[in-house]
Amino acid sequence: MISLVHKTASATKWSALDVFMRQGIQLAVSIVLARILAPDDFGIVAMLALFTGVAGVFIDGGLSSALIQRQNTTCTDESTVFFFNLGMGAVSGVLLCAAAPWIAAFFEQPALQYLSYAMAVNLFVGAFGSIHTALLTKEMDFKTMAKVGGVSSIVAGAVAIYMAVQGYGVWSLVGHTVTSGIVTVLLLWMWHSWRPDWSFSGASLRSLFGFGGYEMASTLLDAVLTSLYAMLIGKMYSVRDAGLFTRARNTQLIPVTLMLGIAQRVAYSAFSSVAEDKARLVRGLRQAQAVTMFVNLPIMVSVIVLAEPLVLTLFGEQWLPCVPMLQVLGLGGILWPLSVLNMNILRAQGHSDLRFRVGVVTKVFAIVLTVLASYYGIMAIAWSQVVISVCSYYLNAYYTNVLLSYGWLNQLRDMGMNFVAVIPLTAAMYLLADAMQTLPIIELLVAGAIGSGIYFLTCRVLCGELLQECLVLAGVKARVVQA
Repeated sequence: MISLVHKTASATKWSALDVFMRQGIQLAVSIVLARILAPDDFGIVAMLALFTGVAGVFIDGGLSSALIQRQNTTCTDESTVFFFNLGMGAVSGVLLCAAAPWIAAFFEQPALQYLSYAMAVNLFVGAFGSIHTALLTKEMDFKTMAKVGGVSSIVAGAVAIYMAVQGYGVWSLVGHTVTSGIVTVLLLWMWHSWRPDWSFSGASLRSLFGFGGYEMASTLLDAVLTSLYAMLIGKMYSVRDAGLFTRARNTQLIPVTLMLGIAQRVAYSAFSSVAEDKARLVRGLRQAQAVTMFVNLPIMVSVIVLAEPLVLTLFGEQWLPCVPMLQVLGLGGILWPLSVLNMNILRAQGHSDLRFRVGVVTKVFAIVLTVLASYYGIMAIAWSQVVISVCSYYLNAYYTNVLLSYGWLNQLRDMGMNFVAVIPLTAAMYLLADAMQTLPIIELLVAGAIGSGIYFLTCRVLCGELLQECLVLAGVKARVVQA
């Protein structure tokens, strides 16, 4: 039998490949589209994200997470969730179509009506692949997910760029989303053997919903919070401002998404498999946090210090006003991976009710603070995210302390060397960025290369074991969750 150590290591490598391919291709496509399209185009689509995000949560109902968390599920359980998702996908699509005229009128953007129709179709199509994705995650088969993600990203990116070049404007972004959804579903059905057995069990649905219901409510609050910024800015200020803020936020989220995409999927599956062993859970969390922050910290610092040459190099001068937003949001992204990993501990142990309580408190606080900040300007919204990040980490780690006696103070103490090691990198990049007066791309490459070298050398001196751990995970052998 393959040990959890080797299985988790293999999963980590394929999960990393999947995330890097998806994010890398999407970043490349985003760069091209940002140079062709206007900030207004991105702002219009961002304002629609709240409605599609909420609809997506209702389609799944948290049941996919329940399937992953439950170790022994039957084909009847899986088929029940599949048909439930299809039904909710159809209902959500119809409701979004019905609300389309109201959405367009509320934002005073007529194009949103027809964009809503297209996204409604995409919601229904996506429901066909939700079970396959859940089962692949549960099986830790990220190799198949990497293939699906790579192909769908390439095809969708090619379609979006072609449409943008041909002058389709905002429809290029919708075309990217719809194409990605269709290709992903087709490939999941081609490359994964699962098929429904045409059965539906009310008892199974109720049992899974006992866990998934809390998961759905928590995810629903996430969806509202994630898209609230663009909606508020688009309504209270302008579509262009919404596009600029969305560009800053998406750029800041790239490294965070990379870290979480690799760590979260593997961590949740691995944590779930050792949920009864608290000592192993603590070791797994400690290791996951240290490795994640080893990469996330220097990247976030680089984004903050080199924001201007980064934006100019990737997106062009029309996006320069988003630089201050990006720097503030980068500060808020430092602790975010730690919050998510703490919440995965609760998910893995089946404490969806506790996760829901923490989620309600943190998300309601975040929504209220974001709404209040919106009255004081766009930068106030950005700064509110820093406050939300710090408070969320404290609250998310509360039950980790209660259940495992491993709270935020112990966690930060264990990661002390992570924060110390990034100080020379920060100083070097700041001085280089201030001294160099050259092309943005040269400034970015030189400061990035020298800063990376300094960080690597600092880590060898201060935290050699952690550096070795990261190199191990990169491809030699694995020690992710030790027996």
